[in-house]
Amino acid sequence: MKLLIVDDSTMLRDMLSYALTEGGYTDVVEALDGVDGLEKAKSATFDLVITDVNMPNMDGLTFIEELRKLPQYSKVPILVLTTERSDEMKTKGKSVGATGWIVKPFVPDQLLKAVNIVLSKK
Repeated sequence: MKLLIVDDSTMLRDMLSYALTEGGYTDVVEALDGVDGLEKAKSATFDLVITDVNMPNMDGLTFIEELRKLPQYSKVPILVLTTERSDEMKTKGKSVGATGWIVKPFVPDQLLKAVNIVLSKK
């Protein structure tokens, strides 16, 4: 399984990579923002994408929208990991193609549970 993490926080990317690796997902690629994430997504195919919402250059919702335009990502699960809690933002996320929504700070076990669930549905 190949996973893509898109977040502008180095510390959060490190924590996510560590949690995912500990959970058995060893092929984890990191991107700094939506622009970087889109470039990486076009150069490889990922089984799961985890993205933040609030990022410079391209925010997470725009990133998801652009990613869903690529045929190889029409069915790939996309989890949003963000501080955004409002139902309005969750609705926007779902409307652009997000599979699930996790509010920061995340608990590694809960994150892995969500990852395992969406990947088992593939």
